[in-house]
Amino acid sequence: MRHFLEFEKPIAELEGQIEELRRTTDAGGIDVADEIGKLRDKAEKLLAATYAKLTPWQKAQVARHPDRPKCLAYIAELIEDFTPLAGDRAFADDQAVVGGLGRFRGQSVMVLGIEKGTDTDSRIRHNFGSPRPEGYRKARRLIELAGRFNLPLLSFVDTAGAFPGVEAEARGQAEAIARSIEACLDAPVPFVATIIGEGGSGGAIAIATADRVLMLEHSIYSVISPEGGASILWRDAAQAPTAAEAFRLTAEDLKRLNLVDGVIPEPMGGAHRDAAATVLAVGNRIESCLTPLLALDGATLRARRREKFLEMGRTGVV
Repeated sequence: MRHFLEFEKPIAELEGQIEELRRTTDAGGIDVADEIGKLRDKAEKLLAATYAKLTPWQKAQVARHPDRPKCLAYIAELIEDFTPLAGDRAFADDQAVVGGLGRFRGQSVMVLGIEKGTDTDSRIRHNFGSPRPEGYRKARRLIELAGRFNLPLLSFVDTAGAFPGVEAEARGQAEAIARSIEACLDAPVPFVATIIGEGGSGGAIAIATADRVLMLEHSIYSVISPEGGASILWRDAAQAPTAAEAFRLTAEDLKRLNLVDGVIPEPMGGAHRDAAATVLAVGNRIESCLTPLLALDGATLRARRREKFLEMGRTGVV
């Protein structure tokens, strides 16, 4: 069954009526095709009107939608002959971070991503997309491997943030994230990162410090989650909608502030309504960004990448 968000309830009611009428027709009842058509038109118009005026908090809900395509879905559709690589060669294999070798439209690449999981078992296995230090050390290892073998890097980011547990801090969470960011900046190969859902804090930046950073239309990217920010600023997580508005975490805001390089439109109603079209659109935009980068040498790529992020600090956010 399709999962509907709180603000989608009127749409859910209409689509429920359509489904009931369809079952009546299938059961050999009266012909209600005209009525179904009218309801479908009404539902589509309501869907378009709703998604044309989403608030930042509603966009955060869409970015977290359980049916939204996850990292492994993009890898499965866009990367041929994917060969996963595991472990950080120091402690363990963190399955929140996935990565490996493959071919993207004929080009050999190294792929990285953060996987949230799609059902209870896989969400537990992937720790709900919250990497531990060994996940970031694995990312660093793969980034450095890509540089050694001159393989372009692609990353798919979808995380509420790095795992905040005591054991993660004991194993050097902050240092692991910093080293992963450093590896991103030092990589002598083209690097395209895509925020496909949530981009939370340093946990996202650790694998998104790239030559080109793309965002899906209804994804979010922020220094902290709206709930976390509300708990700190107002000591009340219920203020999350206010925090989402203040943080300017939507793709539209971040593109306007020159903090990301491009926004990829989603199908009407969000990526979860047409995963195949979303994945194709992401693949096309990645290809258009990657192609000109392939012509640049490693020194130029590193210099431009560092300058890009330093300029963000010089300019500031207004």
